[in-house]
Amino acid sequence: MNLELSGRRALVTGSTIGIGFAIAAELAREGARVILNGRKKESVVKAIERLRRLVSGADVAGCAADLSTAEGVVSLIDVHPEVDILVNNVGVFDPVPFESIPDSEWQRFFDVNVMSGVRLSRHYLPQMKSSGWGRIVFISSESGINPPSEMVHYGMTKAAQLSISRGLAQSTTGTGVTVNAVLPGPTRSEGVVGFFAKLAAEQGISQAEMEQRFFAEARPTSILKRLIKPAEVAALVAYVCSTRASATNGAALRVEGGVVSSMC
Repeated sequence: MNLELSGRRALVTGSTIGIGFAIAAELAREGARVILNGRKKESVVKAIERLRRLVSGADVAGCAADLSTAEGVVSLIDVHPEVDILVNNVGVFDPVPFESIPDSEWQRFFDVNVMSGVRLSRHYLPQMKSSGWGRIVFISSESGINPPSEMVHYGMTKAAQLSISRGLAQSTTGTGVTVNAVLPGPTRSEGVVGFFAKLAAEQGISQAEMEQRFFAEARPTSILKRLIKPAEVAALVAYVCSTRASATNGAALRVEGGVVSSMC
C-alpha cells in the first residue's frame, strides 16, 4: 500500500531507540523526510547512521534537544520550524509505589510526557491548518485507559495525552489536519527489556520466565501474551500519518495486544 508520504516532513520525538526509532524507520521507508530527536547529540548521530543503514536512501536529519523544558522545545523549533507530521513519542516510565512518588517525579513525568507534546503541537498545528494538511499523533498507552497501580504517575500522563489529542482534533474541522492517539501495550523496547532483565536477575529466573510471569500476573487480560514488537506499533502509526487515514481524526487507536478488555 502506498501511504503517499513521499516528501512529507516528519518529526518523531524521542526517536533514537525503541518505538520512536521504529516509527521513524517506517516513515522513512514510505518516503518521508524524517527528523530524529533525542536528548544527546551522540545518540542522535548514532540513530541517524543506523537508520541510513536500515533504510536505503533514507532522507533523515536530527536534532538533539531536551523536550522536557520550554527552552529545549524552542531549540528544536528553531532548527526545524515547519513539519507536516508530528509524532509526540518522547516519554518516561518507572514502576514506583504510589506512596514513594515525590512531587518532583510527578512534575518530571508531566513535563516530559505531556508538556513536550503540548508545546510542539501549539507551534506546528497552526501552520498545518494554514497549509491545509497535517498529522499529529500522540503515542499514549493502554495505561491511559487501564491505569497501572505500579506507576500511577505514568498512567496519569497517558490519560492526559488522550484528552489533549481529542481536544485538538475537535479544533481541526474542515482543515485537512488530523490529530490522533495511538495506544501501545507492553512493547519490546530497550527500556522494557532492561527492566525485565533487572527483575529477572532480582528474582533469580530467566528473562523469558519473567515475561511469562508478567503476562500471567500483571497483564492477565492480554490476548497476545507476549511483548509487542516496536515495528508492529510503527505500522499503525505510519498509516495514521498517511493521506489514506484522512477520515481518522480524534481517535484513540489501540495496538496493545488485547490487554484492555473493554469494547470502548
